[in-house]
Formats: sequence, C-alpha cells, structure tokens
Amino acid sequence: MSAADKAENTADKLKGQAKETAGKAVGNERLQGEGKAEQAKSDVKQAGEHAKDAFKH
Repeated sequence: MSAADKAENTADKLKGQAKETAGKAVGNERLQGEGKAEQAKSDVKQAGEHAKDAFKH
C-alpha cells in the first residue's frame, strides 16, 4: 500500500467522522448518513489496499 493511498483513505475516514459528528450536533440525519457512508467507503478502500499488499508478499 502506498503511503499516499493510506493517507488519502485516512483523510476520507476523518472527513466522514467529522460529517457524522456535525450531523449529530445539529440533528441532521442526512449529514450523519453521508458521514457514515464516507467512513464505510474508506474502510472498503483500505481493505482493498491491504489485500493488494498481501498478494505482493
């Protein structure tokens, strides 16, 4: 996994967490959902990167 991919996935996850938190703070369920979705997408991308690494070694 390249460091750039890992950093991008981490940034996406943090952005999703921020959206979810903001949504909870203002009572916006749509924003909470978007945040959760971004986090899930980041997790899937991260898992894919780990799988690629496993096949390389």
